[in-house]
Amino acid sequence: MSYIHNNPEWPRLAWDIESLAGQLSGVRHRQGLLVGRVAALGLETRQESQLAALTADVVKSSAIEGEQLPPAEVRSSIARRLGIPVGGLSETSRTVDGVVQMMLDATQHYDQPLTERRLFDWHLALFPVGHTARSRLSVGAWRTDAQGPMQVVSGSLAEPRVHFEAPAAARVQGEMERFFEWMNAPSALDPVLRAAVAHFWFVTIHPFDDGNGRIARAIADLALARADGRRERYYSMSAQIEAERNDYYRQLERAQSGGLDITSWIRWFLGCLDRSFTRAEGAMARVLRDARVWDLVNARGPNDRQRLVLSRMLGDWAGWLTTSKYATLAKCSSDTALRDVKELVGWGVLVRNEAGGRSVSYRLVGE
Repeated sequence: MSYIHNNPEWPRLAWDIESLAGQLSGVRHRQGLLVGRVAALGLETRQESQLAALTADVVKSSAIEGEQLPPAEVRSSIARRLGIPVGGLSETSRTVDGVVQMMLDATQHYDQPLTERRLFDWHLALFPVGHTARSRLSVGAWRTDAQGPMQVVSGSLAEPRVHFEAPAAARVQGEMERFFEWMNAPSALDPVLRAAVAHFWFVTIHPFDDGNGRIARAIADLALARADGRRERYYSMSAQIEAERNDYYRQLERAQSGGLDITSWIRWFLGCLDRSFTRAEGAMARVLRDARVWDLVNARGPNDRQRLVLSRMLGDWAGWLTTSKYATLAKCSSDTALRDVKELVGWGVLVRNEAGGRSVSYRLVGE
């Protein structure tokens, strides 16, 4: 199969700006509204929103590649590096700290040039022990293709399906030099469009033995931070890509197997970014709800049982609260649980659901 990088005109990528103009305008408008809305929040709420977005970005970018990072470790690593005061910080592994280091360098230092040394440092951070679970690899260096051509493959070993084959390793140095020149040059191109192009261009070169997808998304985040003009991150493109993972790979495969016109890829990227704003607005609403709940509770002086149960309800909680659930979580009697719950209802923190009798249950205010 002939891939886009074999085209004699590569990497002169093209797109139909007129057909994208309306969508780009809408995305930029929503982007501005989101940033403006966050700017109006208090410092603690802004920090919590940023922490949630960055945690999702790191966790989901790795999940796209099949690697599961513990969210509590990721959150703790980010909080420490940004100096955000949060309680209950976890110990963190070298792997988690490395991924966080890469993502924060991309977004916190978006105004610095993207260079070979910088990408090598990112790669070293991603693979601090010099290998993956599958094999050893060249870390902090371009790939050599010593094990054969770099391919994206699915299916069994007996019947593999090749989705994409990257340029030969001998081309990587020259390809990356052109990419760096374009990425660092002043440009009139909208930075959001540059993010879409940069992601596609880099992942098509596929310059490393492993980690290309995560680095491509970090590069896109860097370009999006340039579009925002700020270091704080309040939305996660990677979280939305992970939710649309199958379509993400289909779009890449289709564009990498076609001509130099990548309008379809850019259209998908803009749509995905727009949907990431919707996700961020939902996350921000939860952060605001959590802040309101704790403001209500802290004004009344809750006991340790009430704090414990509310912390669980504001986290990964499914279903409604009952006094039996409360008693189990707080390790207390049913009478004590009922008394605590009634206090929380009286404070306006919990709301009793309509069903009565043996089906008495409660939900957080605002749910």
